[in-house]
Amino acid sequence: MAMEAALVSVATGVLKPVIGKLTTLLGNEYKRFKTVRKEIKSLTNELAAMEAFLLKMSEEEDPDVQDKVWMNEVRELSYDMEDAIDDFMQSIGDKDEKPDGFIEKIKNSLGKLGKMKARRRIGKEIQDLKKQIKEVGERNARYKGRETFSKTVNATVDPRALAIFEHASKLVGIDKPKAEIIKLLTEEDVRASEQQQQQQLKIVSIVGSGGMGKTTLANQVYQELKGQYECWAFVSVSRNPDMTNILRTILSEVAKKDYGCTEVGSIQQLINKITYFLADKRYFVVVDDIWDMDTWDIIKCAFPATNSTGRIITTTRINNVAHSCCSSFNGRIYNIRALDMVHSRQLFHRRLFKSDEDCPSYLQEICEQILEKCHGLPLAIIAISGLLANIEKTEELWNQVKESIGRALERNPNVEGMMKILSLSYFDLPLYLKTCLLYLSVYLEGSTIEKEGLIRRWVAEGFIHREGRYTAYEFGEKCFNELLNRGLIQPGESDIYREVKSCRVHDTILDFVISKSIEENFVTILGVPTLTIRSKSKVVRRLCVQGVEKGNSAVLIEDLVFSHVRSLTMVRGLLEIPSLEEFRHLHVLDLMGCFEWEDHHLENIVRLFQLRYLNLQGTRISKLPEQIGRLGCLEILDLRRTHVRELPASVVNLRKLMHLLVEGHVKFPDGIAKMQALETLKDVDASIQPLDFLCGLGQLMNLRNLRIHLDFEVDPDTEDRNMVGEEHEKALVSSLCKLGTQNLGSLTIYGWGNLLHEESLCLPTLKDLTISGLPASWQVSTCMGSLRNLQRLCLSVEVLKQGDLCTLGALPSLLVLYLVGKTESNGKLRITGGVGFRFLKIFIYDAYSKPVDLMFGTGSMPKLEKLDLIGFRMVEANTLGFGIENLPCLTSVECIWFKGDDGIVEAVKSAMERAASRHPNHPSLFFLKSSMARRF
Repeated sequence: MAMEAALVSVATGVLKPVIGKLTTLLGNEYKRFKTVRKEIKSLTNELAAMEAFLLKMSEEEDPDVQDKVWMNEVRELSYDMEDAIDDFMQSIGDKDEKPDGFIEKIKNSLGKLGKMKARRRIGKEIQDLKKQIKEVGERNARYKGRETFSKTVNATVDPRALAIFEHASKLVGIDKPKAEIIKLLTEEDVRASEQQQQQQLKIVSIVGSGGMGKTTLANQVYQELKGQYECWAFVSVSRNPDMTNILRTILSEVAKKDYGCTEVGSIQQLINKITYFLADKRYFVVVDDIWDMDTWDIIKCAFPATNSTGRIITTTRINNVAHSCCSSFNGRIYNIRALDMVHSRQLFHRRLFKSDEDCPSYLQEICEQILEKCHGLPLAIIAISGLLANIEKTEELWNQVKESIGRALERNPNVEGMMKILSLSYFDLPLYLKTCLLYLSVYLEGSTIEKEGLIRRWVAEGFIHREGRYTAYEFGEKCFNELLNRGLIQPGESDIYREVKSCRVHDTILDFVISKSIEENFVTILGVPTLTIRSKSKVVRRLCVQGVEKGNSAVLIEDLVFSHVRSLTMVRGLLEIPSLEEFRHLHVLDLMGCFEWEDHHLENIVRLFQLRYLNLQGTRISKLPEQIGRLGCLEILDLRRTHVRELPASVVNLRKLMHLLVEGHVKFPDGIAKMQALETLKDVDASIQPLDFLCGLGQLMNLRNLRIHLDFEVDPDTEDRNMVGEEHEKALVSSLCKLGTQNLGSLTIYGWGNLLHEESLCLPTLKDLTISGLPASWQVSTCMGSLRNLQRLCLSVEVLKQGDLCTLGALPSLLVLYLVGKTESNGKLRITGGVGFRFLKIFIYDAYSKPVDLMFGTGSMPKLEKLDLIGFRMVEANTLGFGIENLPCLTSVECIWFKGDDGIVEAVKSAMERAASRHPNHPSLFFLKSSMARRF
């Protein structure tokens, strides 16, 4: 259907969905409205012509003023038209109304366009627009080559793009500055006594303009040194800091405990808790991106200057702030330098050419000229190389890019030129990627953006949709990866599979994105004091509230029209509105982290009939409205970290709901089988669910991702279950078997139950399986035989046996294996050529702080690239280097040990270094002693 393929974009607004909906009105379902079908068809044709015009003009970087006005008017009109259609379709869904009022609305809306072209008829105006498009193309010859730029969307992240950030010390020439900062942090003060040296607080403040790589440099030092301290934290401040959240983050990271919004108290109480915790400890903290001295004056109070050994790095663009940081303690300022030409060239080439590929001779001169314009600014090099990576390697096309940069960088390499490069990169994006990029303006500066949440919002907004064999979410992953590849977003944390799970947006890029969003009336941002740009339109389409103070919202919302708002994001603060009914055309409501929101704030939410996305994560909501099932368009519901403990009966009427995210101890009503659109269901506590739920679970034909807790009650003496528990377990096994032959691709099981002993448990469709909390009596061989398509396995067992490895090695498609568990009493694990693991690429073993004697024999794991050994005690046998020379494809080894004799540790290091030097791939080695091992 056309409506399924409808896309919302920054250039065309909702013209495509409007055309789809008008086409639906021409279908058989609405054929009784004969008097208006001809007019609807005419409107559809005219709107299709408008859409073609807007699509063409969206490729122009600097359109004619008249064209720009027209683009804005048509785009804004499209939103009003869709709202009118939605109102009409909602009304005839309730009662059989004649559509004459609807057509009059459309006619009146189209009539408004006449004011822009001397009130000519719309048909003549469309012809004029076509003529103007042609004229614009002729007089803007400098854009004639743009259509030859590639618009290919990559299915996976280009590893060279990730390498820029993950291995920055190798790629952007920061080995020397990193060493200099480490020296400043660790060198002794000859004037101080030994006791004073041990208890000194030292600080280094890195200062430099945006895009110079301050955060990357600070992070490299942080990653290298943090293991030498008892506790550590990395926190980003940004221009509009939330001091409570910043201090809470510091406390959570140093204490290694997640503190919720309601647990921590006032700013002063947070400071006291951090100071108390850090007393008598060795700690290392990075405070990134400080913009004013007042902010630092608050943060510094949390760091005890005596009776502890602290090391702090701050980063800032402002010299006065750097001096303020250093004057507080024993501090030094480090002025970050631009890359020299050698390192600039290295960064540029690594992004554009393979490791065994040199820059073609015919492009060398152009590359040098481009690099000269970038003045050693890493972000500029990354942005321009991200653009060139998507263009055919011809002298003509690359020369066009070079000329497009112009002389702006020569005038001001840090600001104006950067914006020119970003503008060039932006206009080379396909339209759907432009829209996805501009949507990042709703996120706070310096924040970490979760990939899953971002993609789900893109889907709910209508920016992306199902594409061929890809689901809407899978296509969203392709879009996310493409933005990464182009250097427009930076990778954040990665999971054990090396997949990026979050991202960040550089301040300079975010400035550009916000400017563009406001210019197009794409997003309206309230509560940002440093934001000087304002949209000329009073009609708000997407509203983002960032830090509105109580009692101040009335001034900010004065004269703004909210009746057509499609998206409301509350980042900080509470917008004082009479009722959610004010937002009757709302599609997206994101209240994540707004702990001020309580049950009464959701009054009238069931009247938001167009709502597709509802995120209540981190609020004080304890009960959903009984009539929540009336939200017939709802696709995504996030109830994590709320006080909701039971879902209302009507929730099963949400027939379009695709993603339902709850936390344990949430009870479901009967009727789950009605929710056939469900693709994701997390985190369900099976032990408290009714039998109807456990039986109906297997009827969810489209379920792809399930995370479930098995906490059925067990008699601690006999390990027997009561009859009710046994009946529930059998129902769950039956449902899992049904799901395992349909579309289920990812299954996470916490806890254990009889179902894991069921030989009949068959899950052939699974590609990703996580199981934790298994007892010593559980056999790895149980139910593993059916997992012929399994690619990723995370398994936590109480005791890992040699035979278990043989069973796991027989899995024919396994690519990633993460094992947690102590070995049998002899501590030996041997992996030989006969064990299997023919295609395994990543092996992570966490020995749970126990001694382990692990050895890889000849022919073992022939495709293994990455080996992580975590949380074990070094023993004499490890001095043989684990046999890594027998892993022919190995490129990376990470060794984090829990305890061991220093002499043994040094012998292990030496053995592995010798093996690595003889290895054809010369794998990288990383060693760290830590008191904590990571767990999945």
